[in-house]
Amino acid sequence: MDKPLLSLAESKALRGIAILGIILHNYCHFLGFAVKENEYTFTLAKPMQLLDRIMTLNHDLLVHVLSFFGHYGVPVFLFISGFGLVCKYEQKTQQKAGALPFIGYHYLKLLRLMVLGYVGFAVISYLLPHGYRGYTACNVVAQLLMYINLLPDPDHIIKPGPYWFFGLMLQLYIVYRFLIYRQRSAFTVALIVICWAAQAVFTPEADPGGETLNRIRYNFVGGMLPFGAGVLYARHGRSLGTGAYAAIAAVSAVAVFAGSFAFQAWLWVPLFVVTGAVATVKLLPERALAPCVWFGAISSALFVVHPLAREVIIRLSYHGYVYTGLALYIAASIAMAWLFKLAFRHIPKPVLKQ
Repeated sequence: MDKPLLSLAESKALRGIAILGIILHNYCHFLGFAVKENEYTFTLAKPMQLLDRIMTLNHDLLVHVLSFFGHYGVPVFLFISGFGLVCKYEQKTQQKAGALPFIGYHYLKLLRLMVLGYVGFAVISYLLPHGYRGYTACNVVAQLLMYINLLPDPDHIIKPGPYWFFGLMLQLYIVYRFLIYRQRSAFTVALIVICWAAQAVFTPEADPGGETLNRIRYNFVGGMLPFGAGVLYARHGRSLGTGAYAAIAAVSAVAVFAGSFAFQAWLWVPLFVVTGAVATVKLLPERALAPCVWFGAISSALFVVHPLAREVIIRLSYHGYVYTGLALYIAASIAMAWLFKLAFRHIPKPVLKQ
């Protein structure tokens, strides 16, 4: 049997790297002094601020780097999702998955994962003196049905903020089933190009303030590049030698950093994040991968619960205990993730009906 492009351990390690980046970013970028990221819109001043902090080498550099780059864990998750869908539905089975059962099954999987954390965050918000109070009936329904990404002002109506990912994934499942599933790879390439073009025209000069680009990138258009890369890698990828992976890792690191300073290059940074992450996982020995594999095994639960832990603990960092708060946040997130994994056992799993 041929060796898989990504082993189970490597896939978990990629998830572990991705979730660590996401949860650390979602804590650090709330700290007032941290350099803010270019996630949905592009502002040249932000990477310039990061460069300035790197040159000064102060004790908060780690916070700045995590705040600026940590959100790129999302493209890694999207890549793994595209890769996994092809492996599961195109390579491991010849039976065709019906469109409505496929979408319904994946919606229920997302809902099962999301609902406990969503309710928990709402309760904590109402208990805290300065918690979020914007849970209108329309917003709650939109989040539960996962179309909230399509509504105006997603920055302020999606709470907790990371839960925009659920709406994004549902959209990508729909796109996969109707436009990519068992279609020629040229369709996937065309989708990537179309989605890139839909963003490329909204330069900072053409879209002052980035409002249009922000709306676009909250939805599948912004995630098509890494997701499509996962699809194409599963279909056409090849195993490489150590030297090739080392070269890819080095080039990817340079491209991610340098690409952060120009709008058009920034649109392609997620691809280099993915290539760099895959190459790094391929290069690291099994013992070094073990912690990432461990985090990858609880990545789904960590994603759901980390906003709850942040909401309570971040006040420590606001009062000057930056790294104490960060350490407690990580520990609390891990403990809560294990509790949530136990709770998930009591929520029935959806079944894909053919």
